[in-house]
Amino acid sequence: MGIFSKIKDGLLKTKNSMVKKIEKVVNSFTKIDEELFEQLEDALIMSDAGVDTSVRICEELRKKIKETGTKDPADIMGLLQEIIAGMMEGEVGLDLSAPPAVVLVIGVNGAGKTTTIGKLAMLLKQEGKRVIVAAADTFRAAAIDQLQVWTERAGVELVKHAEGTDPAAVVFDAIEAAKARKCDVLICDTAGRLHNKKNLMDELAKINRIIGTKTEGSSRETLLVLDATTGQNGLIQARQFKETANITGIALTKLDGTAKGGIAITIADEFDLPIKYIGTGEKAEDLEAFDPARFADSIFTGVY
Repeated sequence: MGIFSKIKDGLLKTKNSMVKKIEKVVNSFTKIDEELFEQLEDALIMSDAGVDTSVRICEELRKKIKETGTKDPADIMGLLQEIIAGMMEGEVGLDLSAPPAVVLVIGVNGAGKTTTIGKLAMLLKQEGKRVIVAAADTFRAAAIDQLQVWTERAGVELVKHAEGTDPAAVVFDAIEAAKARKCDVLICDTAGRLHNKKNLMDELAKINRIIGTKTEGSSRETLLVLDATTGQNGLIQARQFKETANITGIALTKLDGTAKGGIAITIADEFDLPIKYIGTGEKAEDLEAFDPARFADSIFTGVY
């Protein structure tokens, strides 16, 4: 199954969960009134859009209805599609303009962080970029081994130390290697344990300081990997990481296996962060740049 089919199938689950609820509300009214808005807001909240985001969507809908003079509830679906696509607009892709560009990848264990790094490395290599990866999640031997497999598959270089090594030392050496080998992009894996939040965040801060000192003038991106299947728990993770890390974008994984795709709307709205990539499986090709308009289209029409 190709990536487009997998995304379509994954978003079909979201469509059936989210849009069906909205359609049921809209179809039960013959006029647009306050009761319709109240039920619509409830339907959005029940679809993992979150309370604050659901309220904002309804506020924007009121404005559009007033601006357009819409009277028929049936026309609400098209207006909602426009609103949701607009809420998710942001910078697309990664800024890799000043090499060696550094992409720091963060996220909890199990979110798909390591596989996302492998797939991203392969994607960038296919675009003609020279890529090097730093295995700075040194607390898990499995993470280093997994990256080794992915980098060999992608045909890119890996900088690694032994398990338990200072992660910042790995990043330091990887930066030196990226400069010496004139690489375009350095992708850095990081630890994802949140059971000791302070130590984890201190570690991220230390890595950020080294990157800032050693790559002055280079492009910087911090990509937070979130598992779409976790729904509202993904928001908790985003809040925790955003306290310390200067997140520039989201990679939303496992979108093929969930009906909670509506969480993407909340992430973009609440945190004002662009979703830059979506993942739909374990294969190398199961990662693509995010397109807000196509995402909204797929939810409301079933076509991606």
